[in-house]
Amino acid sequence: MSSHDAGAHERGSPLVGAEEHEAYGPLPVPVPHTPAELARLLGLLAASRPRVASVVVGHGRDDLSVASAAAFAGAWEARGGLVLATVTWPEAAASWLRAARRMTAQRPDAWVVAGAPAGFVQLARRLRHSTDWEPSRTYAFGSLGDARVAALAGPGTLDGLRGALADGGTWEVRAGWVTRFPPRR
Repeated sequence: MSSHDAGAHERGSPLVGAEEHEAYGPLPVPVPHTPAELARLLGLLAASRPRVASVVVGHGRDDLSVASAAAFAGAWEARGGLVLATVTWPEAAASWLRAARRMTAQRPDAWVVAGAPAGFVQLARRLRHSTDWEPSRTYAFGSLGDARVAALAGPGTLDGLRGALADGGTWEVRAGWVTRFPPRR
């Protein structure tokens, strides 16, 4: 068990409590992805070193997240990339272990996620608590690039997670902070 896992175990369940949700107020909801966002997400993966060939795509069950994940998977495969699995998760669940294990079972080069923050935070906590998932090998759509998502997930849970914004810019989580970068011109 890693030191990160040991600390999570000492805290007990990784589930987000109602009081935690209330402390951060309403979280953003998924919005339709843009062509610039999808192109930038593909570009982030293409620029990654070591080279990313295989991914697992995960998404919430809302229509917009499903559409974003499908658009990414189609574009990734059209470029010659391999989608090892597509995993869905609900916004509320008694346990996130099944989804977490499905996300990590195939040992991809990277993960790509689209979803509402509330569900993704629950999944991310379980991924860090119970699997060898690495947020630094995970790429996401813009709805997850919100400082409240990183804060609600907890210290270290999302460090290294990065993604694309609707305007083609990017964002990255480092030391619990979300930094946004403008699009390249």
